[in-house]
Amino acid sequence: MRLMILEDLNRRGNTGFSLCHPKDHESAQALACATALAASLLFAGVFLLGRDARPSAPQGASRVEMAFAAPQKACGVVTVAAAADLIYAMNEMTAQFEKASGCTVRLSTGSSGNFFSQIENGAPFDLFFSADMEYPKKLEAEGLAVPGSVWVYGVGKIVLWVRNESRVDLSKGLASLRDSSVRKVAIANPQHAPYGRAAEEALRRAGAYEAVEERLVLGENISQAAQFVESGNADAGILALSLALSPGLKAQGRYWKIPETLYAPLEQGAALLRASPNPQAARAFMEFAKTPAAATVLERYGFTAPAPKQERERNP
Repeated sequence: MRLMILEDLNRRGNTGFSLCHPKDHESAQALACATALAASLLFAGVFLLGRDARPSAPQGASRVEMAFAAPQKACGVVTVAAAADLIYAMNEMTAQFEKASGCTVRLSTGSSGNFFSQIENGAPFDLFFSADMEYPKKLEAEGLAVPGSVWVYGVGKIVLWVRNESRVDLSKGLASLRDSSVRKVAIANPQHAPYGRAAEEALRRAGAYEAVEERLVLGENISQAAQFVESGNADAGILALSLALSPGLKAQGRYWKIPETLYAPLEQGAALLRASPNPQAARAFMEFAKTPAAATVLERYGFTAPAPKQERERNP
C-alpha cells in the first residue's frame, strides 16, 4: 500500500489537488480527497500509514477522518498568511490540523494586498489564503505560487454592523447610514483589502457613497475596521459576515446582510507558495483545507461553497 501511494504521488508530480465538499462526505470524490491527503502526508513523513501502526477508526468514521487517524510525528512549522476575515475560522482549522498532524501552524492575518506585497518581496510564507482570487492568480503568473495550486476555498459576504445600543434602523439597509447618529462609518481600506473594495462598490451601487464618503474611517484590514466600530470609534461598519458571526461581535451587535447584487462575488482563493520553507507540510495543510471538516468550519462563519467552475466561467 505504501509503495502504491508513493508511486501514484510520483506519477502525479506531487502537484495534484482535489476539492471536497460536505455533501461529498461518502462519495468517490471524498475518497479521492482522502487518498491524495494521505499520500501527501506520507510523502512528507507526517503520518506513518503502515498496516501494523494504524489504529482502528471509530465506528461510522468517514474516510477523511480515517486518513487522519494514523499515528503522527512532528513535521515542523507551517507558516500561513491569511486574510483578516479568516481569523476565527482559521484558528479553528489550524487547531484541528495541528492535532491531526503533529505539525505546528504559525498564522499571520492581515490585508490580502499587504501580504501580496510581502510575498513579492520574499516573505517566507508557506501558504497564502487571500480574500479574493486576484492576488493568488497574480502570484502564480509571476512564478511565486506553485503552478496549478490556486483554488477557491469559499465565497465571503459583507454586512452592515452596529452595536446593540445603536438606534440605527438596519431595516432601511444602507440608507440607514444617512441617520444623523452615524458620524463615522468603518470599512477596510479599498486600496489593498478586497472587503473594502466590496464595501465601496455596494455603497456606490446603492447610491449612498456620496452621503457617507466624508465620514468613512478606513481600517488597515477588515479586522481593524471591525475593531473601530466594536470599540465605538465608529458608529457603523461594513464588515465581513465571518466577523459578524464571531463570538465577540455576535454578542455585542446586530447586522444586516448587504444584497449580493450590490457587489461582485467575494470568491476567496489560496495558493501554495514556491518559496515555501516546508513544502511537504504546506501541501498537507492545503489538502486538509479541502476536507469536509474544514468546509464545515468555513460554513459556520458564513462562507459558502464556490459555484461550479462551469458556472463561474459563464458568469465572470
